[in-house]
Amino acid sequence: MAVHLLGIRHHGPGSARNVQQYLEALKPDIVLVEGPPEADELLRYTDHAELKPPVAILVYQTDALQQAVYYPFAEFSPEWQAIHYAKKAGIPVRFMDLPLTHVMAIKEDEVERKTRSPLQELAAAAGFEQEDRWWEILIEHRQEHDSVFEAVQEAMTALREEQPTPSEKMEQLREAWMRKLIRQAEKEMYTEIAVICGAWHVPALANMPKQKEDNELLKGLPKVKVETTWIPWTYDRLSLYSGYGAGIESPGWYDHVWNHPTDDGTLWLSKVARLFREHQRDVSVAHVIESVRLATTLASLRNLSKAGLTELNEATLSVFCNGEEILMQLIREQLTVSNRIGTVPDEIPKPPLQVDIEKIQKRLRLPASADWKDYMLDLRKENDLERSIFLHRLELLGIPWGQKSLVSGKGTFKEQWRLQWDPSFILYIIEKGVWGNTLEEACNAWLVHRCKEEKSLQAIAGLMEQVIPADLSGAANAIAERIQNLAAATNDIIELVAVLPGLARIIRYGNVRKTDAALVRYIVESMITRICIGLPLACAGIDEETTRKLTDDCNSINHSIHLLQEPEYVQEWHVCLEKITWMQQAAPMMRGFSTRQLMDAKKLEKETLNRLFYSSLSRALPVADTAAWLEGFLQGSGTLLLLDENLWGIVHEWVQQIPEEDFVQALPLLRRTFSQFTPAERRKLGEKLKQGGKPGVLMKEAVAGINREAGKQAIPVVMELLGYPKTS
Repeated sequence: MAVHLLGIRHHGPGSARNVQQYLEALKPDIVLVEGPPEADELLRYTDHAELKPPVAILVYQTDALQQAVYYPFAEFSPEWQAIHYAKKAGIPVRFMDLPLTHVMAIKEDEVERKTRSPLQELAAAAGFEQEDRWWEILIEHRQEHDSVFEAVQEAMTALREEQPTPSEKMEQLREAWMRKLIRQAEKEMYTEIAVICGAWHVPALANMPKQKEDNELLKGLPKVKVETTWIPWTYDRLSLYSGYGAGIESPGWYDHVWNHPTDDGTLWLSKVARLFREHQRDVSVAHVIESVRLATTLASLRNLSKAGLTELNEATLSVFCNGEEILMQLIREQLTVSNRIGTVPDEIPKPPLQVDIEKIQKRLRLPASADWKDYMLDLRKENDLERSIFLHRLELLGIPWGQKSLVSGKGTFKEQWRLQWDPSFILYIIEKGVWGNTLEEACNAWLVHRCKEEKSLQAIAGLMEQVIPADLSGAANAIAERIQNLAAATNDIIELVAVLPGLARIIRYGNVRKTDAALVRYIVESMITRICIGLPLACAGIDEETTRKLTDDCNSINHSIHLLQEPEYVQEWHVCLEKITWMQQAAPMMRGFSTRQLMDAKKLEKETLNRLFYSSLSRALPVADTAAWLEGFLQGSGTLLLLDENLWGIVHEWVQQIPEEDFVQALPLLRRTFSQFTPAERRKLGEKLKQGGKPGVLMKEAVAGINREAGKQAIPVVMELLGYPKTS
């Protein structure tokens, strides 16, 4: 009866090849692999054709999903090769680490952490700054296993004796459990026991203490309930240190080394050349040949058996990139790390919500990809509309698969999304699975819960804006009722002003998604009436910050009311603005804003407008008030001053009459006003001032430059475009 300890580094093609060769020569009758025993049941899927690495075992605590651990595997992972050998040979294979049902129950503050890994210690002793580089040269470049596992055991034994790390409770428990399972295999009369574990643990398994000591150490461990499943993983995630501390910097490179162990760099650099050509870089065969020669020379100078990734990168930087470091980032993302994603069989047990989401992904042809994918959705098309609804539902459920981008133009029927799948999304799906077995059911239940928890009217109205594009009628009805109740109970008109524009957009654009927005219309109608009645008084006695926000919100309301195209709304709004315009107690900026909106709507006679201008810009008023009124009037548009010579004259005269000491006070306010104009508007205003600000000068120059005959020829075409019948 013999126990064979194979100390490995997780995710290394050299270690994987060594394990493969050793097991084929040994022919053990049982294989024990470092991993969570709760996942033993999942091992029956490892020979399934659709379980393609990179994949990971996800272990999570059922009542605290933030407690989760991932055990990732790549094809070049030693553990994966050991499991596959056992499956192919028809012998038992088991995980042998401390069960996570105990690990997750042990409080975090009871666990001490090592500050430095054992490989870092050995690398430093050998004169290497990076442990990855040391391990690659020592292990990954080897083609035969020889006595590598005996050497690893000897090195780790010396390291644990000469440079002991602080005692760790978790390490002691893990190693005691590993020894427990080795003893169990011996009791079951297995004669050749192969143990694949992290190199650091080998000495602790080779020199076993008495069984009684381990039993005493493991006695009375706390427990929690955990679940396990297989999930797809990505090489990008494999490059991170997750789960049990396993992480590598270059999984794409290791994949290449595993599949092409004899490559001298030619195949790798051919991939680099292909990548550069795809990105319109001029690369020839001569570049590849010269790079291989340079990498090989560097390896010889460094007494290496072959060129590694470091030498190949240095050659690439010199020959392909001409010393441009930024191009190396492309190689790192696309080749060194890579964007590969694994697959898992459909029959693997999954939560119902995950099953439903995956079915929708397949039906809508939205595959989970480790790379970024862009989709421009036309909501007038049935499939694109369903895609949009699906992505909005995931977003509401807190699964950030898609990032929505702004689409230029005035249309409301297009959406642009960028999708990139992250394996950790599975945990989000499991977490939200308590709200329902289907995506629609879970979204409705989750949003109704959020609606009940929210206290802010503005936050709940924001939920309604999100619910409509997700086509969730159940949640929409509950949220609409909540908005109605809160809106009826509030006396804060300013809050209603902030909420109204979003609800108005729902009414205006709901039909684009074939959504019935009637449930919002009644709320909007009552809000508009209350705002129009209470807004004048709300404009009095407010500070500058509140005034500025209120003016911006009212600008949105003005835009929304006109978009709704309801005459009664417009009439109510104009009556409200007229009250604010003549109300001296109202904030000056709001009075200026109201005056501008009435002028644009042609509700003010020229004489009345002049009177308002002169009274609001009177020298008898504080200069800060007059500047604020002017800012409200000119908000966001300098074209008015360019085209209306009468208003230009009034403003020009007012600025000229401001005393010097008052002008200094008003200058920051005026600068803020004019900074909102476009660069073209500011330039035209400057030109007008250079010419003395004389009314009509620029307009006359513009009119003088018009080709009237050419304009007449365009009139019939414009009339036809507008739908008017042709005239003979």
